[in-house]
Amino acid sequence: MLQTKRLLLREWKDEDVDSFARMNDEPRVARYLGQFVDRAAIEAWRNVQRDHFRTYGYGIWALEDLGTGGGIGFCGLMNVPYQTHFTPAVEIAWRLHPEYWGRGYATEAASAALSFGFERVGLSEVVAYAFIENLASRRVMERLGMSHDPQDDFDLPGGVEALRRVQGVEALRRQVLYRLKVGDWVKTALAIRD
Repeated sequence: MLQTKRLLLREWKDEDVDSFARMNDEPRVARYLGQFVDRAAIEAWRNVQRDHFRTYGYGIWALEDLGTGGGIGFCGLMNVPYQTHFTPAVEIAWRLHPEYWGRGYATEAASAALSFGFERVGLSEVVAYAFIENLASRRVMERLGMSHDPQDDFDLPGGVEALRRVQGVEALRRQVLYRLKVGDWVKTALAIRD
């Protein structure tokens, strides 16, 4: 469990599936991030997160607003589940309810997750990727100090059908890749905290 000024990054509870399902049905969320095909896929994904934590000591946390106690999305670290030119790798990912967009919650949660990954897990690099037109997520990556080299951009391996089988979600194929090394995070973390 991690806590920031406004957020709690915590283990998944059974009741988080309802909140996640509502967020999943929001077209603005699904536009660039893909959509889980049904509730069973959401529950399976949540179980994968629990297993990932048990195996590696890190994973995707449920996000809770400390002010309201309500679930607002997820954020965390996970091993990239397929092979491509930059794997093996650990990615940082987030997804928030639209009512929390544009208020710095993604950056706040991702900063806590990155600090955990670099300082407590001992990761040397973390990656993030997004559909090429997902400018909001790309801005978060840049605020986190991540760098983008267009030569790293990639198509999801096997296309959308393979991703559906692996994760139970529909996603857009062409992705931009951002990277953050531990030395660069130290500089960024100081700037974010100030």
